[in-house]
Amino acid sequence: MRKIVVVGITGASGAVYGVRLVQQLLDADCKVHLIVTEAGWQVFREELDWDTSDREAVIRKYFSHGQGELYYHTLRDFTAPVASGSYLSDAMVIIPCSMGTLSGIAHGASGNLLERTADVMLKEGRKLVVVPRETPLNVIQLENMTKLARAGARIVPAMPGYYHKPKTMDDLIDFVVGKVLDTLDVPHQLFRRWGE
Repeated sequence: MRKIVVVGITGASGAVYGVRLVQQLLDADCKVHLIVTEAGWQVFREELDWDTSDREAVIRKYFSHGQGELYYHTLRDFTAPVASGSYLSDAMVIIPCSMGTLSGIAHGASGNLLERTADVMLKEGRKLVVVPRETPLNVIQLENMTKLARAGARIVPAMPGYYHKPKTMDDLIDFVVGKVLDTLDVPHQLFRRWGE
């Protein structure tokens, strides 16, 4: 059966990580439910120079990839299937994850579809992967990450390795995305593993 993965992209710097992950999941024939925060849309514009005036066109242009299925949900769409524990999502990844979103999830706010879906993953004991992209970190942020880790989330900071001798920016991006795919048990060839 097709793996079902929810991907949340927030307003933290590094939106390209989320874009690349969605593309890889679709190439791996997964069913992907995509949620982008308002700040995430701003980062698409600022970091990737995308014209985001027509969001549906952006989804079609940059996220239609491979043979998988893609579903886009707005932040206020609480009728989306991923808002319910009865919908059998396999995993959720928030990449990159802003500290505001991290705080909302750590405190059970469920103030939007992204936070609600993360809450569902935790309450159902399903895989939740959080990819924070912030530095330096204050004690509140570290405590929120610890709280999520204790609740069962995996924390995968956007920290690329260098043992595979990256040559390009894409190599650094692929390393982080590859580590996320490893946590999801999705095969990939994005980087050379240690000892290979």
